[in-house]
Amino acid sequence: MSVLLALCVALLPLVTPGRGTRQWEPCTDLRPLDILAEAVPPDGAAARIRVVQVQGARGLQLLAAAPRALSFPASRVFFRCDFFPEEFSIVVTLKAPSLPPKKNEYLLTVMAEGLDALLLGLLYSAARLHFLFRSEDAAGIWQTRVSFRSPALMDGQWHTLVLAVSEDSFSLTTDCGLPVDIMADVPFPATLSVRGAQFFIGSRRRTKGLFTGLLRQLVLLPGADATPWLCPCKNAELAVLSIPRILQGLTGKLEDNEVLKYPFETDMRVTLGPRPPCTKAEDAQFWVDAGRKGLHLCVGSEWVSVLAAKERLDYVEEHQSLFTDSETLGIEVFAIPEAGLFIATANRKATSAIYKWTDGKFASYQDIPTHQAQSWRHFTIGKKIFLAVANFEPNEKGQEFSVIYKWSQRRLRFTPYQRVPTHSARDWEAFEVAGEHFLAVANHREGDNHNIDSVIYKWNPGTRLFEANQTIATSGAYDWEFFTVGPYAFLAVANAFNGTSTRLQSRLYVRLAGSFQLFQSFLTFGAADWEVFHIGERLFLAVANSHSYDVETQVQNGSYVINSVIYELNVTAQTFVRFQEILTCSALDWEFFSVGEDYFLVVANSFDGNTFSVNSIIYRWQGYEGFVAVHSLPTFGCRDWEAFRTAAGAYLVYSSAKEPLSRVLKLRTG
Repeated sequence: MSVLLALCVALLPLVTPGRGTRQWEPCTDLRPLDILAEAVPPDGAAARIRVVQVQGARGLQLLAAAPRALSFPASRVFFRCDFFPEEFSIVVTLKAPSLPPKKNEYLLTVMAEGLDALLLGLLYSAARLHFLFRSEDAAGIWQTRVSFRSPALMDGQWHTLVLAVSEDSFSLTTDCGLPVDIMADVPFPATLSVRGAQFFIGSRRRTKGLFTGLLRQLVLLPGADATPWLCPCKNAELAVLSIPRILQGLTGKLEDNEVLKYPFETDMRVTLGPRPPCTKAEDAQFWVDAGRKGLHLCVGSEWVSVLAAKERLDYVEEHQSLFTDSETLGIEVFAIPEAGLFIATANRKATSAIYKWTDGKFASYQDIPTHQAQSWRHFTIGKKIFLAVANFEPNEKGQEFSVIYKWSQRRLRFTPYQRVPTHSARDWEAFEVAGEHFLAVANHREGDNHNIDSVIYKWNPGTRLFEANQTIATSGAYDWEFFTVGPYAFLAVANAFNGTSTRLQSRLYVRLAGSFQLFQSFLTFGAADWEVFHIGERLFLAVANSHSYDVETQVQNGSYVINSVIYELNVTAQTFVRFQEILTCSALDWEFFSVGEDYFLVVANSFDGNTFSVNSIIYRWQGYEGFVAVHSLPTFGCRDWEAFRTAAGAYLVYSSAKEPLSRVLKLRTG
């Protein structure tokens, strides 16, 4: 090492011919150079290499048709110096093939530019491991070979070798055992030029001599013997200095598993039947879910889907009876990062509640005083997390307002943040337009007057409060629904009652020049909810009609069993057109959800004119046929539906406006 450093220091002020003046830096650097990782191409399939797993460890295998698949220019690692280090070590982890007596295979070569001239190489045979390098003096150029009697590598097991080179001293350590030392007559050259040279892994640039075993690790450590870096080691056969990412343990996220981008082979067994345990013993084992045609890989303690089964809704079963303090008029399911999954219930009496998903069910978490709460709305502004309640009645002092609560990261509870004056508020809608945040409240009535303004509030970043931004005339407003189409923002209001009739125009507004302006009107009957959803490139808007009533005509018979309507956006006509009518029983809510590749709508049927015990229906999208009824769910005074997912599967939850009981239903898939 000292000779090399002295030489490099002496050359410091000189100019390298044809390269210009550059600052000298040592040819040796004590960082390990992962040669195998450098050679692995980004597209394993195109490069014709495959990942093979044997005995729980992964290695790379070259295909005979691609002897140059793992190669790269030497300048990629020797960008500060044109000479191979005089002192170094090479770490190799391999599973060697069984070879006939006279056959040799290359583990590594460094080939001169444009010539079939080997500068350096590792050659493996049945009896020996050979280290080859180019020597040169005044008499000429020749190839020097240092041969070690091959340890028992052909036993079908993994082995880690460390070849250490220092001038005329050569040492081979196998699996952290005792080193085999050789003092050679010819030292490794101090100035072996690699300018223009190419590294080849597992070959000498041609098919002859191609390595047919598995390579897991190939690291060059300049300036040092790597043995102390690796040994002692509990699993010496697989001692690791550095291995490519694609050969490391898999992550739990399919998109992060680079090994799955390459052709993959393994000696592991494949398990059929019901889901087996996924423990350390099953790590990297496959499980075929034959019933659902899915393929899964055990990673750590979880089964990761490799070939996803097509999930389909089979049936619905009751999962939990969620008892509430009183009848529940609205529910909101939401997640808070690092806190969990929650549901907020808007209860008719003086206390509403928040429940947290714990051990597979919702458990009581926080009570909040409300005044005949109608609904909750969860939203975020930056890192701030809010929950707004729509209060229908005034408080004990006759004050009428709704409240916005903010999540406290310290207390892990929602605390009052802002009071907003409202009039028998039915619903909040939170949305963002061009980086600005808004809240729209649906004011239902003021005293006996249903024809009042609903208000859109805008977040003021300076005061950190919501301030009135726009008023919109509404009639017994029940619900707001926000959505976007390209660059345009829309806001739909469900008008339910004007004091004499439920036969009203519900409105759709578009935001232009800083305010919402009328875009389209829809004839509705006691409209209680709008639901917007996409299926592919198609956009739909569904209205829940609850009651057909007019005080002048006194039409009441069968007035609760009426059609609710689904509209579809006609882009050419720039308007929503009637797509499908569905017979409903005083519908109060629509909820859109998907299972696998299937799309569904569930309606909250609340009353048929005689009883609140009516079935709510799940409809499945069937293309040209539209939505077709597939499941009939017994409900009692159903008011609101919410769909959500956990790691355990998909769920629906509905609230009842006629009993203090909400129900969580699990969607069983097959």
